Amino acid sequence: MNTKILSNRALSIIDQYRHFTVGTTTTSVPYFNNKTARSRIALRTFIGKGSPKEIFEEVESIMTRDHLPSDQLSDKTLKKILIDRNIGIDCSGFAYYILNAESQELGRGTIDKHLSFINCTSIIGKIRCSLRPIENCDVATLAHDKNSLLVPIDLIKPGDMITMAGQSVTNQPTADRSIEIFDNERDHILVIHQIDYQNFTPFKLYYSHAVAYPEDGIYGTGIRQGTIQIADMRRPITNALWDENGRTGENNRLFIRATKSKTEVRRLKWM
Repeated sequence: MNTKILSNRALSIIDQYRHFTVGTTTTSVPYFNNKTARSRIALRTFIGKGSPKEIFEEVESIMTRDHLPSDQLSDKTLKKILIDRNIGIDCSGFAYYILNAESQELGRGTIDKHLSFINCTSIIGKIRCSLRPIENCDVATLAHDKNSLLVPIDLIKPGDMITMAGQSVTNQPTADRSIEIFDNERDHILVIHQIDYQNFTPFKLYYSHAVAYPEDGIYGTGIRQGTIQIADMRRPITNALWDENGRTGENNRLFIRATKSKTEVRRLKWM
């Protein structure tokens, strides 16, 4: 058996979101849904598109303004600061920064130099996208045929994406907005960060994504990781065994979402 992983540069991005640290306090950067919050023009940090560095700088600013010493922070307090100030990362923003780091590590430059921004067609729109690329990159953009290619399961490699297009509306409305985010999210994206091979054939995929599951509650959302074990290369990836935190089959909300969506394995064209 052998293993392939993303570059250290890309893995570091995942770790910075997953283990966001201020002083000696660590938490997962929470999930943020811009469509639900209906914020469009704010700073990246407040629309789910902030880099780890930008989020860190914003938290430091908040702590200075509110006279909160870092040595008095707890993990729960740090998460509460992020959630209560609407600071977080959405699934496409998380994927963007990982793939951007990997693209640079491969010597291909930043991904905004390659992307066709499908939501920016007018002259003004194109200028907007050139100035604010991350803010105008969503799952549909990354999954569009202009930007990425479909990948057969036997050719999957680290840095490939699993995209899920199509909303899976929950039938269990709740007063807590964060509870409904995942089921009401239009599209979703995972990034494959590691692959285990047997006889040069991929048999286990490791993925990372930013997500808010109903069971997470307000303060439990963030970066999650899981695995997809492939039994038959000839069958769709939704026929594989999806495992996240020990949840499989009907107990795995992500897997159920995948079966109800247009789920594809894709690769950015220049990667």
